[in-house]
Amino acid sequence: MAPAIQGGKDYLYSPSENVIASLQPEVAALSRWHGAPPKGIGLEANLLAQSKQYLNWGSAENAHPMDIFSLAVTDKQTLTAGGSPDIKIHSTADADFPLIQSIDNAHNVGCHHIVTDGKGSRAISSGFDGKIKAWMCQDGYWAAEQKLTADLEAAKAWAIALSEDGQYLAGVNQEGRIKVWDLAADATQIRDHETKGSYGTCIDLSADGRFIATGHADGSVYIFTTETGRMPFSLAGLVKNVRTVAFSPAGKILAAAGDTRVIVLYDTASGEQIASFTGHTAWIMSLSWSSTGEYLLSSGFDGKIKVWSMQTKTCVATLSETDKAVWSVKWLPKTGKTEAFATVGENCSIAFYCEATG
Repeated sequence: MAPAIQGGKDYLYSPSENVIASLQPEVAALSRWHGAPPKGIGLEANLLAQSKQYLNWGSAENAHPMDIFSLAVTDKQTLTAGGSPDIKIHSTADADFPLIQSIDNAHNVGCHHIVTDGKGSRAISSGFDGKIKAWMCQDGYWAAEQKLTADLEAAKAWAIALSEDGQYLAGVNQEGRIKVWDLAADATQIRDHETKGSYGTCIDLSADGRFIATGHADGSVYIFTTETGRMPFSLAGLVKNVRTVAFSPAGKILAAAGDTRVIVLYDTASGEQIASFTGHTAWIMSLSWSSTGEYLLSSGFDGKIKVWSMQTKTCVATLSETDKAVWSVKWLPKTGKTEAFATVGENCSIAFYCEATG
């Protein structure tokens, strides 16, 4: 959502003069945009709309020789992959974010997705060569899981997601089929969901393992239950390519975005659209929830990074230090009182930001 530039005493307005939020607590902030009440100009509204500050914490410049397409995080590391063959691991425990390992030639023609489990002990990568590979971390060092990689030889997926415990891998392919493999049982395929056949572009697993969500090139968004394999919802609201889907930490909300430049929030219990955010001027490439679910992070082809408040349903921070595409963003695991996140993209570097304090 673009910063609100107009406002009265009781409302925030978008540049098109539609109400985007009420400043009165008794008025529901979750409502969709409705017709504007009397117009007014109020600096306090703009200050409330942009109420958080994030500082550039540092960066790993030229971390890859080509675009970095994917970013995964653990409690002390970032794993990045992109157009070059190597997977890079940087430390977030040191102030200068040093490179601590390079997995050379992980994927011969580059890698478009890398994901980790909740403990940071397993990673799965999906490459442009069509191969899915498994990696295991021991004492901070990553090595190939040769047997599991061999077990995944027949697995084909474009986008992938890994369960919190690292046991289940979900993937969606070019035909729109959604598959789930049990990595503790020789990567046995245990689910095969069929959709309407549109290219599957993105996927996420809820933290509690109850839901799988996928986004597709035709604008479709689907939610499946993992226990029954049923599809309770086919979600409306996005009519163009969906590039990112993300469940909130509690799994109660699904966020989806893409080429429409709108972030849509859905209630996973009912499938209803409960809010939408605008502000990016180009495709939205990535979404990430903070650990508490209070904030949603987004990045776009416009080079903008935005932080959205779930309480006010507004954009509370916009970062625009680059005009190049930001392909992926991730909140870092919270280790202190402040929140921090990392970004990667077309500029081939990893940037780190932390919340300003004091």
